[in-house]
Amino acid sequence: MDQIWQAVILGIIQGLTEFLPISSSAHLLLLPWIAGWESLGIMFDVLLHAGTLLAVILHFRDEIKEMIEEFFDFIRPGKSAHSGHNLLLIIIIGTIPAGLAALVFRNVIEDFFRTPAVTVVTLSLFGILLFWMDRRGLKNKSFSQISWKTGLLVGLAQAVALIPGVSRSGITITMGLFLGFSRKDSARFSFLLSFPILVLGALDGILELVSYPGGTPARWVSLAAGVTVSFVTGFFCIKFFLKYLENRSFAPFVIYRIVLAGVILTFIISEI
Repeated sequence: MDQIWQAVILGIIQGLTEFLPISSSAHLLLLPWIAGWESLGIMFDVLLHAGTLLAVILHFRDEIKEMIEEFFDFIRPGKSAHSGHNLLLIIIIGTIPAGLAALVFRNVIEDFFRTPAVTVVTLSLFGILLFWMDRRGLKNKSFSQISWKTGLLVGLAQAVALIPGVSRSGITITMGLFLGFSRKDSARFSFLLSFPILVLGALDGILELVSYPGGTPARWVSLAAGVTVSFVTGFFCIKFFLKYLENRSFAPFVIYRIVLAGVILTFIISEI
């Protein structure tokens, strides 16, 4: 397949699956495997995060502005930080577990867990867990009640999402539901918590791009197309998914995860 169209399709998948609880890493890993595509490179996969980062910045610009103001209040002499709901502190605390887990376990995960067989298990298991929490969660807490303890617990869940198929948004939303938050606020916090991760991913890709700037014009067009499409798709995905969660459940996404796991298992068996 032409590289540009492949990049567009992968950009759409990144924009959707980064925020829907169906695992972006599973789709970006499995689609090229199933379709027999040649990899566009790890740098391309990482740079797709730049597109979804822009989507988060645009949609949550008010919350991000609040965090920036909190940061400058903190470092400004004679100016005390905001009291009460300190979103910046909560996001920082929630990011630490995944950062530490990536440093310690990244090689182990790359060597042993990035396989279709593992993805079948994680898609199914954590899909069922999401369904259970969606049914059993109290959903009586609002976004304003999110505390540093909430950030830490959701951050610990986010660390598990380093394993393909778990879904970063899926596991963090599941933890939010477990802690009693509504579907929409669990998803909203999950998306905000993705901000530092997406920033680091985008910076990683940009630094590699600067270090190794070579490539054909088609490669550059493919990179630009993938990032642009992931941004547009991601922005509308956030917008409509939060609207959807106002009065609907996660059941369709759980069913999708189970069906996808079944499809992958069928391909695994066919290759034996």
